[in-house]
Amino acid sequence: MRTKVTLVLVFLNVALFFFIFKFERAWRTDDQLREVRRRVLGPEAADIRSLEVTSVTPGGSFSAMRRGDTWWLTKPIEWPANPNAIRSIVQELTLLEHDSSFSTKDLAQNGQKLSDYGLDQPKLTVAFSSGDPGAAGKAVYKLQIGDSTKSGNRLYILSPDGQRIHVVSRTLVDTLSLAPDQLRAASLFTIPVFEARSLSVRGSGVPMLVRNDGTRWSFETPFSGRGSKSAIEIAISNLDSLQPRTFNPPGPPATGPSAMPVLSVTLEGNNRSEKLILWDRVNPAAPPPPAGSAPAAPPAKPDADVEYYAQLDGRDALFTVAIPAPLLDTLLNAPVKLRERRILDFDPRAVTAITIAAPLEPNQPTLTLQRLDQAGAATGGGDWQLVRRDDAAQTARTLPADGAAVQRLLNDQLRTLSADTFENDGPTDSQIEKWGFKRPEREITLALSDITPGKTDAAAGTPRNSTLVLQLGTDTDHRVYARVDPVQYPHGSVYGVTFDFERELPVVSRAWRERTVREFRPPARITALTLAPVGDDATPLYSHTLAAGETWETVLAAEPPKKKEALQHLLEHLRVIRARSFLQDTFTDRIVVAGEERPWKYRLDVTASLPGGAGGEQTSTLKLLLTERVGGAERYAGSSELGLVFQLEQPLFDDLQELIYGPRDPGPPPADRESKP
Repeated sequence: MRTKVTLVLVFLNVALFFFIFKFERAWRTDDQLREVRRRVLGPEAADIRSLEVTSVTPGGSFSAMRRGDTWWLTKPIEWPANPNAIRSIVQELTLLEHDSSFSTKDLAQNGQKLSDYGLDQPKLTVAFSSGDPGAAGKAVYKLQIGDSTKSGNRLYILSPDGQRIHVVSRTLVDTLSLAPDQLRAASLFTIPVFEARSLSVRGSGVPMLVRNDGTRWSFETPFSGRGSKSAIEIAISNLDSLQPRTFNPPGPPATGPSAMPVLSVTLEGNNRSEKLILWDRVNPAAPPPPAGSAPAAPPAKPDADVEYYAQLDGRDALFTVAIPAPLLDTLLNAPVKLRERRILDFDPRAVTAITIAAPLEPNQPTLTLQRLDQAGAATGGGDWQLVRRDDAAQTARTLPADGAAVQRLLNDQLRTLSADTFENDGPTDSQIEKWGFKRPEREITLALSDITPGKTDAAAGTPRNSTLVLQLGTDTDHRVYARVDPVQYPHGSVYGVTFDFERELPVVSRAWRERTVREFRPPARITALTLAPVGDDATPLYSHTLAAGETWETVLAAEPPKKKEALQHLLEHLRVIRARSFLQDTFTDRIVVAGEERPWKYRLDVTASLPGGAGGEQTSTLKLLLTERVGGAERYAGSSELGLVFQLEQPLFDDLQELIYGPRDPGPPPADRESKP
């Protein structure tokens, strides 16, 4: 019994397998063939490399060929094709499907002929080939497009072998009937800004060439120097936006563009180069009308586009192109317009020392500013010290330098110093002397260290160091000029600049020293304060010394409100005494301010205590002499202990005004003011 059942099951499995193999596979194959048969073109359209469209419509015929990865129009002009337009045509042919089709052999039986479908003289013909267009014996396939169907949304086309007529969507004709300007690539230059490696301009007088080494643009001709990255990239971007206006224009000059170019622009990218040759203006400026004739038309606006006859190197097509006036001005004056106007190229973080000399003032010693901590340079800060040399004693004195003033010099003055004019890129000795560089007004030397990690001198194993020298000179008209590295480039470029070197580059040490005169920061506490007129018998305006356990809060509580507030502010501002500016590096009994010799009028004594070892305290006293108020809000202080004279900052000035002159009279109340006649 079991044997019979097994045999029956085996038989049924064999029958099922035969059914699937014989019938179902045939059904699927028929469906696939039916699907494939909807496609008008077969494998011949799998890799289209050339196209030729012939149309009875004027201007509707064209041919294109694929060269490498780029499609080119070969007729009616030699020009890069619009990749989107060609891609849509190729895709339309590759995926072309019919709604229905019938054999041409059946036409005679039905009393019809090709002319009934407009296929005897087709309005549009598409010929294409696949694979390498240059291969011998390459087959060319041709589709002939006839009339529209009665509904108007379908077309009749004849297959390449002429055996079948297909009814297809009219989108094929719409794709093949693009205007010439839609088939051409719109741009003249195709090298984008990020790919550009060099830009060359010829015909504007002196040839100009700038190259990009990956980090910066540099001039190679007509001089060696830095190019302006922003200006060059804007120029290249504007070149990339140029488009041809008219092809094969009427009435071009008889001489070819290569014979007498007005201007040629060459842009190089990665292993490719593009060159635009401007020939002659399409509408040159008209000569002035003869006397007595009607006035000529008004001239074009200065900012109007200028249209030129043009040609691209390696292509025969002639066309016109409109150059925007700003771009044309840049190209005609490229050595100036594309030049970097910033004179010094350095990173402020890499500066380790600044030397300021005034060769024209031999009595002024050289002044040096040194960075103390290179670690702080990475963030643009760090402490600086001032080295003041006393030539008579052959000694050098170091003082803390004003870091804010140094950073302002580096970032706001030297790094942004820009040329107003480019005077000369190869001056003679007489010109160098004329501009004051034999004995310049200022000579600034920047000591630089390479802040790039891992870069060192191979021999010493220390960070790479270099120097950058800037000279500022003046002529007889007091115009200021600058030049860089005069030793390395004795006849290097000279720039006209706007720079107040007397104000921005003083060679007196007091202009660069730290503005903090004295500090009494916690845990130090002020224990005594005296403000009095100068003189042994003068009555103090205020004087108090804290007793043991006494605080200023309890002492000042007994003072009138205005005086209490002034004393509280004074004690607060005395914790850090800063100079608004320094008048002298030495202390004298009398000082000259605003052209007048002035004596000291008041004295301010401040005593502070610091906790010491074994429960003791250390006492420190600062004695300042003060002038009377000078001008509107100026008062000067001097200290024989510190050896300097300086101007007080505004908060401390206001506090002393309250204590010396008493509270200001606010004047009558508003009601009284109004009632006054």
